[in-house]
Amino acid sequence: MPDCPSCAQPVESRHRYCPWCAAPLRSKLVEFFAPHPLIESRARALRVSRYLGGDPAQRHTRLSIWDTDRAVSAISLDPGETRRLSRFLTESDTGGRPDEATTDTMPAVAGP
Repeated sequence: MPDCPSCAQPVESRHRYCPWCAAPLRSKLVEFFAPHPLIESRARALRVSRYLGGDPAQRHTRLSIWDTDRAVSAISLDPGETRRLSRFLTESDTGGRPDEATTDTMPAVAGP
């Protein structure tokens, strides 16, 4: 069980705030992105949440599709996949060539 960085009390990982001192246990950045106005006619948005603090093993980026007032789909990316997505978006925006690791197929996912 990890310890609170503020008061050093043990805290279960499910908590966002320390139950002992109320210090935030995760640092999170959130940004909403509007859909393309000429392609998407419904009220939707992309929400990107970056979890930066706490245990390095818990750092991730969460992408979720919002339909008016709720998330209808979501996926979490580890830091390596987040960097790869960033490169893909940056290179495609500037006309750069994607690296060899970029494919148009689903990556293999390790099973249980």
